Amino acid sequence: MARLVLLALLLALAAAAPAASRPAEGHLSQALPEEPAAPSIAYRESLPVGLWWAGRLRHGVQLPAEGLDWFTWDPVLKRRPDRGWRRWGTDRLVRTVVEVLAGYRSANPDAPRVGVGDLSRRHGGDFGPRFGSLGHASHQNGLDADVYYPRKDGLERRPYRASQVDRRLAQDLVDRFAAAGARTIYVGPSLALEGPPKVVVPLVHHDDHLHVRLPLSARPG
Repeated sequence: MARLVLLALLLALAAAAPAASRPAEGHLSQALPEEPAAPSIAYRESLPVGLWWAGRLRHGVQLPAEGLDWFTWDPVLKRRPDRGWRRWGTDRLVRTVVEVLAGYRSANPDAPRVGVGDLSRRHGGDFGPRFGSLGHASHQNGLDADVYYPRKDGLERRPYRASQVDRRLAQDLVDRFAAAGARTIYVGPSLALEGPPKVVVPLVHHDDHLHVRLPLSARPG
C-alpha cells in the first residue's frame, strides 16, 4: 500500500513539473518589441544634370518613407509619409541627409525623429506649383532637400508656426548640414538661425523647414 501511495505521489510531481516551467498564459504577448530594422536604401551612382532650378536627375536614389532617425512629411497633403515620387535625390544627397540625421539623433537621444519633406521627382525636372501648394523653384537636379525643424512638443509633424520650433535643436541641424558641405541652407527669417555667411540665408516661406542645397560636385577629400 505504501508503495502505491509513493508511486502516485511521484507521478503527480512529474505531471506538475512541466506546467510549472511553462510561462504563464499571455506571457509571450507581453514581450518587449524588437528595435525596428534600419531601412534598406538602394544606393547607386547618380548624376545631377544642369542647375538646381533648371535640371534633371539621372539614376536617382529614393529616400525611404521613414527610418530610425527620420520620418517624411507630405507638404501638400499635410500628412506623413511624403509620397514616394517626391523623395528622389542623388546618392550624395540621400547619404548626406541620412548621415547628418544619424549624427544629430546620436547627439540628442531624447529628440524626436526629424521630418524630411520633398527632395526631387524621380527624374528631376520641374517641381513647381502644378505639383501642389507653392511648389518649388528648384529641387530639379536631386541636390535639394527640405528638412522640417524639430517641434518643442516633440510631435513628429511639421511645425506650423515659428513659436512651435525648438530653436536649439534647429540650430544644431543647421550647424551639422553646414559642416557636411551644404552649398546653401535657407532658413526662416523669424527664427534667427545662424551660420556661415552666404551659406545660411534667411528666406521667406522657410519658418517651418530648412532647405538644404548641396554643391554640384562633392568637396575634394
